[in-house]
Amino acid sequence: MPRRRSIAALTGTLAGAATIALALSGCVPNRASADAEALAVALTDTKCTVSQNSAPSGAITFQVTNTGTDVNEFEILASDKLRIAGEKENIGPGTTVNYVVQLPEGAYFTACRKGMTGSPAHLAAFTVTKGTGKTSTADQSKQVDQAVTNYIAYVKEQTAQLVTATGSFATAYEAGDDAAARSQYASARAFYERIEPTAEQFGDIDPALDLREADVESGQAWTGWHRIEKDLWAPAGFTPSDAATREQLGTQLVADTRKLSDLVTAKDFTLTIDQISNGAIGLMEEVSRSKITGEEETFSHTDLWDFQANVEGANVAYGIVRGIADSKGQNGKQIVSKLDTEFAAIQKLLAQYKKGDGFVSYTELSTSQVKELSDEVNALSEPLSQLTSIIVK
Repeated sequence: MPRRRSIAALTGTLAGAATIALALSGCVPNRASADAEALAVALTDTKCTVSQNSAPSGAITFQVTNTGTDVNEFEILASDKLRIAGEKENIGPGTTVNYVVQLPEGAYFTACRKGMTGSPAHLAAFTVTKGTGKTSTADQSKQVDQAVTNYIAYVKEQTAQLVTATGSFATAYEAGDDAAARSQYASARAFYERIEPTAEQFGDIDPALDLREADVESGQAWTGWHRIEKDLWAPAGFTPSDAATREQLGTQLVADTRKLSDLVTAKDFTLTIDQISNGAIGLMEEVSRSKITGEEETFSHTDLWDFQANVEGANVAYGIVRGIADSKGQNGKQIVSKLDTEFAAIQKLLAQYKKGDGFVSYTELSTSQVKELSDEVNALSEPLSQLTSIIVK
């Protein structure tokens, strides 16, 4: 979900990680290239402007430049202005990125979010007309359809396990069994972290489940995993919730999780091939934004669990579209070779921090170890950022 990260909150051995993450964020986004067919998007602190208000259906490339002073995000909303048809997050000041999205014919709105918080701003109508480009062969269409079917099955499977794990966790938390709840917290969240880009498509679901304290706006109710996390790993000066409040928070967490399950199991739920590959890209951007800096799990410091789950989710999404990329000529084969190598490398690096069935606390990592992780995230994210443009063209 769009979130503002508070670098100033970092302390201790991770103090240097903020600098590392800021340096990394300039490397992770898609590398912009001269593309005559790309639509130029200009982001400033006060508005966002798209060079054209229409494009033919199919793979559409937006070349997004942020000349403002704050991180921004570019969104494409469905005609109801609620459902997200596509989004590119974490576009830093002075950054230009290429964002490729597959859009069917229809009415949309473009928007942006300065600071990646609040409601979409500067909405402008955008029309996708009937495309006239080349069509896929029957074999290519079958390959894409199978990939979508496989990934939807994966999302449903992860969500079903999330519902079960969340129910068990909430029961322990509501009963005041903090030891049991702490032991289940990170492993239960992993099911969500693997598929978070899909959850983000449903508007308020992600904030309800995964909002951090630093991102809570004035008057906004704080619910979900991180609100409960603060109770379970209460910082100095904070009084954990009483039994009645715990019951409310636990019940709400389970209800919101079941709502997500209902949405992904609905008969009309579907995804496009670019949403799968862009989801993989988004998961690694999430790592660079919050896991590397240690900001995701402010109280529990279970960030490496989330890191692992994000990598696993990205790897599954990549694996599902890998065959399509590999069939796209020499460029596709080169990207596949790089991604195979880098996914293996990052898994090997994460394995160094395993402890029993989980991981060591993120506070145990030195600045040099955090930098090593940052470097590997960068090495993986660079070829991964090219994946969508490879598979949809």
